[in-house]
Amino acid sequence: MNIADRLEHWARTTPDHPAILFEGSRITYTELEARARRVASALAACGIAPGDRVALFLPNVPEFAIAYYGAQMAGAVPVSINAIFKAAEVQYLVEDSGARLLFTTAELAAQVPRERCPALQDVVVVDGPGDGAGTTAGDTGAGLAAWEVDAPQGFETVQRAAEDPAALLYSSGTTGFPKGVTLTQANVSSNVATAADCSGFARDDRLVAFLPLFHVYGQNYILNGAVHAGATVALFRRFVPDVVLGAIARDRLTMFFGVPTIFINLLAMDLSAWDLSSIRYEMSAAATMPEEISRRWFDRFGRRVYEGYGLTECSPFACYNDLVEHRFGSVGRAVEGFTLAIFDEQDKELPRGQWGEIAIRGPGVMAGYWNRPEDTAAALRNGWLHSGDIGRMNDDGYVYIVDRVKDMINVSGFKVWPAEVEQYLYKLPAVREVAVYGVADPVKGEQVVAAIVPRPGAALSPQQVIDWCRENIASYKVPARVDVVGELPKSATGKVLKRVLREQG
Repeated sequence: MNIADRLEHWARTTPDHPAILFEGSRITYTELEARARRVASALAACGIAPGDRVALFLPNVPEFAIAYYGAQMAGAVPVSINAIFKAAEVQYLVEDSGARLLFTTAELAAQVPRERCPALQDVVVVDGPGDGAGTTAGDTGAGLAAWEVDAPQGFETVQRAAEDPAALLYSSGTTGFPKGVTLTQANVSSNVATAADCSGFARDDRLVAFLPLFHVYGQNYILNGAVHAGATVALFRRFVPDVVLGAIARDRLTMFFGVPTIFINLLAMDLSAWDLSSIRYEMSAAATMPEEISRRWFDRFGRRVYEGYGLTECSPFACYNDLVEHRFGSVGRAVEGFTLAIFDEQDKELPRGQWGEIAIRGPGVMAGYWNRPEDTAAALRNGWLHSGDIGRMNDDGYVYIVDRVKDMINVSGFKVWPAEVEQYLYKLPAVREVAVYGVADPVKGEQVVAAIVPRPGAALSPQQVIDWCRENIASYKVPARVDVVGELPKSATGKVLKRVLREQG
């Protein structure tokens, strides 16, 4: 088996169907498959063997897909690197993964410290002619176009075993250095098929893809999911509202994928200038969607925002809301082949309705963390992946996320879950976006702090927020401090970076 098999299938059966739309250009399935095959041939010619790691330090450009599927065809293991990383971070991932070759852009090549990465043999630049192999930081390496031209012809895809690694995607590293999540061929293939089925991907669909392809949501659910179904990916470098909304109207895009902050921003906009009637489906994942935002979207557009839940460590899709009955505030029920349970601190399953740690079992669960047996053993215990998320499950199997274990705030011995306080704060009409977090307190241990972005033109004072909270939630949950801010710090995937807020005090 090989992740690239579906690409080859559609190149044979629907050769002229668009696989990628990007900035006015169109790449058919035949073109994508042919370019990926040339990359595979070139990889093999320069000594990349099955199982070797190939790093992709790339933004959302078509060459990401070309390099990704080329690496798969060669039997190599793509290693995704966040495109906003700097030299030290790139060095860590290259060294940790043992990547022998790296694809990047001319702009990002300056962040590849080749002299500090002795195992890295080649750097291939996807958007320039290059100037050879190079040995120093900033040296641009070989150019992809020339590299492909010189590739031997007639390369046959390397078939891999189900348990062979198919991708390394690194965890966010919010509690330490990032860990390489090892996803197998079977992990990715099964999860992508389930995603495409739940979301109802069809060949004529055109999926909006501005979420980064180096992240598991963009890479597996959107890119691999689209290729599984023979659909089209409308690729964007990032979310620029005018650009994305204009493309939806122009190219009649049908499926929209985002994270909660994107939907929050869209709800604050006047969208009447764009024809968005072609969109038939919206989905949110990668962070918990506040129930109030989901309800506002439904009230405004008459469509629910479907939600998925999972982790990079389960490829990522384990839960979906929902093929049969959507329930606001829930991330849905376990998808086919998966089982979810709620465990206490002794790894014993709790009765329905009680909150504890969400544990996951199913075909998408990772093989483990790359070269980290102790971390693997800690995460995979007794056949279950321990998520680090706190939640509860009702009698119908619907899962409700409470918060991350690490984000829990301890106020004089009382547990405060930031997401719960955030849900209440979103009910305030003047609140556009909010993040609740804990900071150290010499008397209470920790205190609750809320950072709030108000809606445009809305008047909002910290005291108003505190007074409202005192009337609506228990006193120990009331923020001791409210900061009214212009924006919240976010990762490349749109997650609010609470550790940055905590560091800022």
